[in-house]
Amino acid sequence: MKQIVFISGKGGTGKSTLVASLGHLVPNKMLADCDVDAPNLHLLLEGTELYCADYSGGKKAAIDPDICISCGKCREVCRFNAISPDFVVSSMACEGCAACTVVCPVNAIALNDAQTGKTFVHDTALGRFAHARLAIGADGSGKLVTQVRRNLAEFQQNEDYVLIDGSPGIGCSVISSITGTDAVVAVAEPTPSGRHDLDRVLSTADHFKVPAYVCINKFDLNPVVSAQIEADCQARNVAVIGKIPFEPLVVEALQNGQTPVQANIQTVIKPIEKLWQNLTEALALQHR
Repeated sequence: MKQIVFISGKGGTGKSTLVASLGHLVPNKMLADCDVDAPNLHLLLEGTELYCADYSGGKKAAIDPDICISCGKCREVCRFNAISPDFVVSSMACEGCAACTVVCPVNAIALNDAQTGKTFVHDTALGRFAHARLAIGADGSGKLVTQVRRNLAEFQQNEDYVLIDGSPGIGCSVISSITGTDAVVAVAEPTPSGRHDLDRVLSTADHFKVPAYVCINKFDLNPVVSAQIEADCQARNVAVIGKIPFEPLVVEALQNGQTPVQANIQTVIKPIEKLWQNLTEALALQHR
C-alpha cells in the first residue's frame, strides 16, 4: 500500500480540497487528516464512527495539598510560572518538565498523564478515515499525528493507497506526516510567499529522503510566478504533476459542504484527474 501525503508551506492553498476531491476519484484507498492542530477534512466527509479514544501525549504536574508544606521551592524552580501562590498547578502553563518533583522535599508532587487530544476512525463512503483533534493549548502534535497513522493501519483492509492531508509548514506535525511515506505532494499558490514556502517544504522532504512532487493551485492567477515556481522545480529536479486553475465555483461548493467533484466542476476535476495520473505513473517509475 502506497502512502501519499499532501502538504503545503502555508494554510489555505487548497490542500484539503484536493485530498477530498481525490477521495472521490481514487478507488480502494484510505484517508487521514494529519493536520491535528486545525483539522477540517472531516467537514467534507460523513461516516460511521468505528473508533474514538482519548489521547495522552504528555505529563502535567499535580500537587497533593494534604502533603504539601508550602515551602515554595517548586515555585522557585518552575520557569513556566505554572504554580500559583496557593500551590495549584495550571495545566495550561505546565510543560511537564518535572523540575518541581525533584526539588520537593516531601514528595508532594507527581506527574500524571494529561489528555491532550482525541483520535477517531470513521467508516465513510470514500473509505476508512482517521483523524484527531489536539486540545486547545496542548503540545505534542507530532506524536498525535503518529497515533493517527497507527490507528489507520489498525483498520487496513488491503487498500492500495493512503491519502494523507498533512499540516502546513515544516514543523513536527509535518515531519511526522511525511516520515515513511512513498511520496510528498506539495501544494503551492503562485505568490511570492507561496514560492518561498514551497522551497522550505521541498527542502524538508529532501532532508527526509521522501520523493516530492508539486501541484500549483490557481496557477492562472499569476502566470509569471507560476513560471518561476516551475523553473525552481526544474532546478531541483522536482516534477510539477498538476496545475489547477482558479475557479470561483469551488468556493461556492465548499460553502455547501461539497468537493469540486461532487459539484461536478469539470474545469477543476479534469486537472485533478491528470494530477493523479501523473502521480501514479511517477510512483510506478520509482519502484522499477
